[in-house]
Amino acid sequence: MARLPTPLKFMMPGWYALVMGLAGLSLAWHRAVPLLGEMAGAVALLVGALAAAVFTVLAVATVVRGQRYPEAWAEDRRHPVRHTFIAALPIALLLLATVGVAVAGPQPLLLALWWVGALAQLFVTWWVLARWWRPAAQGGLQWTGVTPALFIPIVGNVLVPLAGVPLGQTEWSAAQFGLGLLFWPLATVLVLVRIAVQGMWPERLLPTAFIFIAPPAVVGLAVLQFGAPLLLAWVLWGMAMFTLLWVGALAPRIAKLPFGLPHWALSFPLAAMAALTLRLAVPGSAMAVLGLALLALASIVILGLLAGTVRGLRDGTLLAPEPVAAIQPAAAAVPSSAA
Repeated sequence: MARLPTPLKFMMPGWYALVMGLAGLSLAWHRAVPLLGEMAGAVALLVGALAAAVFTVLAVATVVRGQRYPEAWAEDRRHPVRHTFIAALPIALLLLATVGVAVAGPQPLLLALWWVGALAQLFVTWWVLARWWRPAAQGGLQWTGVTPALFIPIVGNVLVPLAGVPLGQTEWSAAQFGLGLLFWPLATVLVLVRIAVQGMWPERLLPTAFIFIAPPAVVGLAVLQFGAPLLLAWVLWGMAMFTLLWVGALAPRIAKLPFGLPHWALSFPLAAMAALTLRLAVPGSAMAVLGLALLALASIVILGLLAGTVRGLRDGTLLAPEPVAAIQPAAAAVPSSAA
């Protein structure tokens, strides 16, 4: 396939999912240190450094894209699905701050990074939810825009305590954490009702179903930061584990799809699941074996995603216009889809 002359124009905010996946994997490897020793810590540092490097490249590219193609950025904000991925940018900042705290401990620079990420995440959440008050014709909530990507701006707030508590910002972390808890069930209900009313989202977005795993897994990690009873974390682990098995039924269909950016939706949820399992594991227990197996799964999947991304960038198949599917009525034989 010939390379498009303006690939930067098509670098949507969803590209920050790469940072989310890599940072999440770094945190999962950090949780493996009690089981694997300093080797796991070295891997966590290496993957975290890669996440920071990818973020730097994407941040520079985002600024350049905004200057050269302001209409593309405006289209991202108007798009019924793509606008939710804007939250991936502040989430990437929060996760990088969390990796930094895990590796180096609380630092003033990390506190500043965390505040920028937390406040930006709060603003994006408000902006997304404020759109719901508009009529559908003016960019308001509509079924075609209800996909698991809706969890990103809403439930992303539960990530705030992961670094916020060690950085001494417990009260604010709890307040923003509560925002994520408030809208997590609502987002879940909306997505399930969308499936019943409109059918599934487009096949190429099928990997985003794995985002269902992230909320209970991250909430489990967050409540432990607040000193909650261990039993509560086990409750959330059970929710996350069953969700993994549930969405895992889609794996054969996902494996048949051509590689695309939505495949990165697999990365962070798998890493978060591994991190929570390892957090609850005791050396020598069955949970420790399961945690290491999930860590291996997350690592292999993310390595495959990195390889697919390199190939896609080389071949010019990733930074390209999205395919647009026609929207059908709910009663039609073909499920409705969003571009």
